[in-house]
Amino acid sequence: MPIEVKVPTLGESVSEATVGQWLKKPGDTVTLDEPIVSLETDKVAVEVPAPAAGVLGALAANEGDTVSVGALLAFIEDSVAAAGAQAPAPRTEAPVAPASDTLPKDAVAASNTDVSVLSPAVRRAVLEHGIDPSSVKGTGKDGRLTKEDVTAAAQAKQAAPAAVVSAPVAAAPVAAVAGGRNEERVKMTRLRQTIAKRLKSAQETAALLTTFNDVDMSAVMEARAKYKDVFEKKHGVKLGLMSFFAKASVLALKDIPAVNAQMQGDEIVYFDYVDISVAVSAPNGLVVPVVRNVDKMSFADIEKSIADYGKKARDGALTMDDMKGGTFTISNGGVFGGLMSTPIINPPQSAVLGLHRIEDRAVVRNGEIVIRPMMYLALSYDHRIIDGREAVTALKTIKEAIEDPTRLLIDL
Repeated sequence: MPIEVKVPTLGESVSEATVGQWLKKPGDTVTLDEPIVSLETDKVAVEVPAPAAGVLGALAANEGDTVSVGALLAFIEDSVAAAGAQAPAPRTEAPVAPASDTLPKDAVAASNTDVSVLSPAVRRAVLEHGIDPSSVKGTGKDGRLTKEDVTAAAQAKQAAPAAVVSAPVAAAPVAAVAGGRNEERVKMTRLRQTIAKRLKSAQETAALLTTFNDVDMSAVMEARAKYKDVFEKKHGVKLGLMSFFAKASVLALKDIPAVNAQMQGDEIVYFDYVDISVAVSAPNGLVVPVVRNVDKMSFADIEKSIADYGKKARDGALTMDDMKGGTFTISNGGVFGGLMSTPIINPPQSAVLGLHRIEDRAVVRNGEIVIRPMMYLALSYDHRIIDGREAVTALKTIKEAIEDPTRLLIDL
């Protein structure tokens, strides 16, 4: 008897998802609990495991389809039938476009990669750059190709000397592409649509205002340089900047409770704990997993939590529980080279701290002009419940704690 693969429970208040990518194709052998399809919800991507070992049979949903919790996704043929299966089972729905329709014929012929399981973005990149997917080592989960892998391979190919090219590339198609004015329409993912709605809602609902300051990073950078090796040896994780800013934020939020509060209806809810949402870049967009009870955590605990979330985000393994809650957000645009920004709050939170790149600047210390590693800080806040004085004081507290990390130890 074929075994049904259905959409699992996706989390509280989540009733539907979009089929993002089939990780297996009909006819492929699957093992128990092996991921066979990725679903995109409003917040995270969820991989659906095989409920039994066997052969993937007919698909009931294609990539891009919207499916509800409990809906049928596919069938798995029993293991007895699977042992002798040589051809894909017939499909009841329109199949995903075969590789030969989307990739150059010579690339398909030469490739040992199963192109039917490449994501649409990767297939488009392979087509655009004329890359043989079998020649590229994947860095994604389970060795799957990512768009960045294909782009890097294309750049390497362009940088290679012309003498190593074994066969000339036809000039006519290249000229046609170079002289054209092409457009590409790509449907927004469910996650990207949700991000857009939430950010726009924050602008329309909250009374947003941003206050700025700059901070001398000398003390923190000296502490990291002095203790980074022994810290990593003892705790198994690198000593980063985020733990310093997380602990400094705790001091500010405890002193100025409104910055850690939320407006719910006609009430303001104050929290006696600090759960910090850390903005992390994931393949499908920005996500904000929550580091809970930061006020009770050590530097090592904070760094380990952030590192774990970063890995899960890259692997597409974040869960709904990882994203739930949060009383304050820290967003580090400095990792991308941003000098200054006005971050948008993460509703229903009331404030977000924006970090930026560190650069040497001339500043005055004790009447002398000196060079210091400086960073601009930005605190965006909901002016409905946070006054300007409170916001400025909170940001100043963070600045002082970073410039004199001893404050983090003696709670000043």
